[in-house]
Amino acid sequence: MFAPPEMEPDIDDSSTRKMLILASASPRRRELIARLGITPDAVAAADIDETPRKSEVPRDYAMRMAREKAQAAASDNAHVLAGDTVVALGRRILPKAEDEVTARRCLSLMSGRRHRVLSAVALRHPDGTLRERLSETIVRFKPLSAVEIDAYIAGGEWHGKAGGYAIQGSAEGLIAWITGSHSGVVGLPLFETRALLKAAGFPLD
Repeated sequence: MFAPPEMEPDIDDSSTRKMLILASASPRRRELIARLGITPDAVAAADIDETPRKSEVPRDYAMRMAREKAQAAASDNAHVLAGDTVVALGRRILPKAEDEVTARRCLSLMSGRRHRVLSAVALRHPDGTLRERLSETIVRFKPLSAVEIDAYIAGGEWHGKAGGYAIQGSAEGLIAWITGSHSGVVGLPLFETRALLKAAGFPLD
């Protein structure tokens, strides 16, 4: 469990400024939230068990992970924003690739086929209220040759990525089309995130 640091608001706006913890150590999520003009007051990786439950469908799994990460970084004086991104083939949840064998298997499964990227975001309010949104994007890889898969594996961008690829890297040249949220595939759906933060009173306009 993450014990959030004590955070003192700026003296001149202590009565109005909202505090935000980003419950993720992902540099991609930090870069994405910065596009909304938001700089978190603290960043923390939520240490939770990410094992899917038996028969858990990808949508439910993504939402549960986002909620549990937000709760793991809970604070009484700050909002907590958490996200989770799941790559799915039908009801099958593809793993985060931690080795070349897994990455190669994922790419082979997705070659020439559509898959879904489910990107959930949850915002926990200081009073314990939890709001959440889900982005669903369809992605189709071109048919991948053995040479293309080998070249992508050699580049190392797959490491730690759901489904074994990162759309913001060279894999984008292998993707025929997407329908949905590009930022959601990267790791944080900005439309849904902005809606949650705006509803919570963060100054985004």
